[in-house]
Amino acid sequence: MSTSQDKASGQSFDRARIREEGLMPLFEHLGELRKRIIYMLIVIVLGLIIGLVIAEPAYNFLMEQEPAKGLQLHAFSLWDGIGIYMKFAFVIALLLAIPFTAYQLWAFVKPALKPNEQRATIKYIPFALIMFLVGLSFSYFVVFPLAFHFTRKVSANLNLEETIGITQYFSFMFNILIPISLLFELPLVIMFLTAIRILNPVRLRKMRRIAYFLMIFIGVVVTPPDFVSDSLVAIPLIILYEISVLLSGTVYKKQLAAAEKREAEWAAGQ
Repeated sequence: MSTSQDKASGQSFDRARIREEGLMPLFEHLGELRKRIIYMLIVIVLGLIIGLVIAEPAYNFLMEQEPAKGLQLHAFSLWDGIGIYMKFAFVIALLLAIPFTAYQLWAFVKPALKPNEQRATIKYIPFALIMFLVGLSFSYFVVFPLAFHFTRKVSANLNLEETIGITQYFSFMFNILIPISLLFELPLVIMFLTAIRILNPVRLRKMRRIAYFLMIFIGVVVTPPDFVSDSLVAIPLIILYEISVLLSGTVYKKQLAAAEKREAEWAAGQ
């Protein structure tokens, strides 16, 4: 009787220890994630402060560029000026936070990566800012003017007198710029996910139809409803996806080659 009780007690202790050992890594991961999120929030707050300081020069610069040059903007509320300051501050904070956020995400998954994977993935961090700037340039110099001139043309055809609010103008602009700029991070995201073995080119090729649909949908939503404008956005996004698949294939081939090399070394050592 005593032996069976001891055995049951031992099994209960083992189960409790297993549960405890399973919970500890979970709590450690949650604690690490919380720390990374706090760091990112601190950088975003600092970015907002910097953004508020340089919001006015950035606003003046954009008002001197096409298509805003010579355009008379109006305030329909006492809060419009403050709202624009905050929008500019947010965009500037986002710009400053992107490389730091990429580093924090890398630092969070770093313990799960092998040394060679750590070296391979950290190389993506500087390119996060570069790709965002490329997307920002494309959306500002190509997509935004198309959408802006189309809407004005429609108003002119309807003999409408334009009274453009400052909030409406910049909200319209940022609603185009920010999503497209973030989409230009797609190749880096896919390469990173491939490097940590979450995605692979085979899976991406199977998702091609869904990806094409999403890219065309985005092109239709953010541009005027005509074929030329839609194509000018959708086609570059589709090309971006295909480039992402190719880059994923490059990373995947290197992973397979490294795995084969390790197997050969292990077989030779037996």
